[in-house]
Amino acid sequence: MSWFEALVLGVVQGLTEYLPVSSSGHLTIGAALFGIDGEQNLTFNIVVHVATVLSTCTILWKEIVWLLRDLFKLKWNDGTRYVVNILVSMIPVAVVGFFFKEQVEAIFEPNLTVVGCCLLVTAALLAFSFFARPRQREEMSPLHAFVIGLAQAVAVLPGLSRSGSTIATGLLLGNKKEMLAQFSFLMVIPPILGEALLDARKLFGGAVDVATTGVNTLPLLIGFLAAYVSGCLACKWMIGIVRRGKLIWFALYCAVVALLCLVLPAVL
Repeated sequence: MSWFEALVLGVVQGLTEYLPVSSSGHLTIGAALFGIDGEQNLTFNIVVHVATVLSTCTILWKEIVWLLRDLFKLKWNDGTRYVVNILVSMIPVAVVGFFFKEQVEAIFEPNLTVVGCCLLVTAALLAFSFFARPRQREEMSPLHAFVIGLAQAVAVLPGLSRSGSTIATGLLLGNKKEMLAQFSFLMVIPPILGEALLDARKLFGGAVDVATTGVNTLPLLIGFLAAYVSGCLACKWMIGIVRRGKLIWFALYCAVVALLCLVLPAVL
């Protein structure tokens, strides 16, 4: 992997992790265009995913400090209620990640056709959440947090946007859009770190030949910085976009990219 490829893929990862357009789908598209084998990028993928987690912590550090402060008061309050919802939302993705991740990856091997189909689903979900007008709720319940967690678990499919699925599901349930992006980005921190740890175990546990996955230090550093900076920008931007309710433009974008994905295999 060259430094330029690392720069492009790092920016793609940082932007698309938060924008509702699927980071895994866009990384698959980028790898296909650059002619890079997916397994050879395992180390790189771990690094850029950690970078996006750090970008979330950078933008939402006040909220994270608030949650930790309320949590260590050891009494029921707004912060502990929020943490409970995050923990509840993690249950579905934890089950899928620990018990079904390899089966899902085997069935839905990342390729342009699978990505294209899943991007169409993402587009439909975003469009539906834009036009739907459910009854607004003042607070998110643990049940809603669990349903949003189910949407995140399904989004392990390449091309199905994690942020798009969780935010759109929350909107359809009637939760306030002012807090949905923030909740979506905070709830994704543990799964991203968990996924990185699983990939690291695969890398260093002998499941993948480390010699074939090696990436030079310079591309890794460039990819990390690109994912971190672009992730900070996208995280802050996306919170504002959700508040203004402009997700329909991302639905159109996903639909266009999906069609390109379905056409590209015949061209490449």
